[in-house]
Amino acid sequence: MLPARTFSVSIKQEWRALYEKIWRPEFFPEWASGLAESALRQDGDSWLADGAEGPVRIRFTPHNDLGVMDHYVDLGGGEEVHVPLRVVQNGEGAEVMLTLFRQPGMDDERFAADIKWVNRDLKSLKRLVEA
Repeated sequence: MLPARTFSVSIKQEWRALYEKIWRPEFFPEWASGLAESALRQDGDSWLADGAEGPVRIRFTPHNDLGVMDHYVDLGGGEEVHVPLRVVQNGEGAEVMLTLFRQPGMDDERFAADIKWVNRDLKSLKRLVEA
């Protein structure tokens, strides 16, 4: 088992409307700088982008009624990193939750940097959709 941390942000928008606004892979680069540093380009069932450490291939869960926006990131070595992402109801608004798994061989400094990046991206999403 991998150590994991889940982070969330509350957004003042009905959860289904928020999910419909943000579930598309093309929308991710507008807020998820930790995922891609470029526009996503579709390549069959996956998407290609330029990441912080080079090219990445990303697979996304299909559109669904449950608010699931999981994605699987291949950084080039053939092994995918699973990133669970959910939009759930929080009263009249929504909660967006992302689980970060500490990858094998990742030191404390790198994991702490990833945690900061995830939280920065979630805050960016909030600013973007509440503007």
